[in-house]
Order: sequence, then C-alpha cells, then structure tokens
Amino acid sequence: MRLEKITPENYEAALALSVRPDQEDLVAPVVKSLAEAFVFPEHAWPRLVYDGDVLVGFLMAFLDIRWDRNADDLRSGLWRLNVAADVQGRGHGRFAVDAACRKIRSRGGRRAYVTWEPRAGGPEDFYLKLGFRPTGEKSGGQIVGVLDLC
Repeated sequence: MRLEKITPENYEAALALSVRPDQEDLVAPVVKSLAEAFVFPEHAWPRLVYDGDVLVGFLMAFLDIRWDRNADDLRSGLWRLNVAADVQGRGHGRFAVDAACRKIRSRGGRRAYVTWEPRAGGPEDFYLKLGFRPTGEKSGGQIVGVLDLC
C-alpha cells in the first residue's frame, strides 16, 4: 500500500470514491474534504491510499490546529478517513491511520486525535482497536479520541 498526493490526474477517481451506504452519514465525501484542504492548506494533509494501482481510500490529517480556541493547545490528527466500500476490512484503514500518525510524529507531534460519531455501526471499535482512547471531550457531538505516539 502507498499514499499519493491528489493531482490533476487522479482527483476525479478520488471524487468517485464512496463508502458503504450505511456510512455516508458518518464521513463527508471526498469533494468536501478537498474543498476544506483548499481553504485550510496550512493545516490539511490530504492523501489517496492505493493498494497496488487500485485507489482504495482517502485520508486527510489535520496539523497543528488550535483546539477549542486555546492558543496553547495545538493538536494534530485524523480529519477524514474514507475507505472504498468494496475493500473495507482488509487493512487499508489501519494503513491510512498509521500513515497519518507517521506524518504527525515526523513534525514532532506526540499525540494524534480523531473524532467519531457515537452510534451503532460507527467507527468507534475500529479506533479503539488501533489504541485511541476517549478523552472525555466532545466536538460537534462526536467523541474525541487520542492516541499517544511516543
């Protein structure tokens, strides 16, 4: 597996990437993420996930964002993760999260954050299995999780 930047040659394939229908309310489509990456280029790190030559996912990390308007609390973590419906459960999501964590660690980050919707069928079990733990905080009604990278 590997990551690739979004380019003029692959962005249309990225826009066509879709999760399972029962997950569509859990994660924004890639087009919204790319718009956010355009608006917040100093904080967004969008990448496509390939398995061989097949596009299997999209991830976007956030880097050094002020949390809750607190100037002293800069956080980095996973902003979006979309894994194609037909390849879920094969390690692509784990690879994407690990890649985002490596990026954060390479910038001196000691923790990675993520949020998830607290509902049946949501990604909570996935993130907990990767070692994230709830912080007790909420963001937009979602649970905030943290993973120590040290």
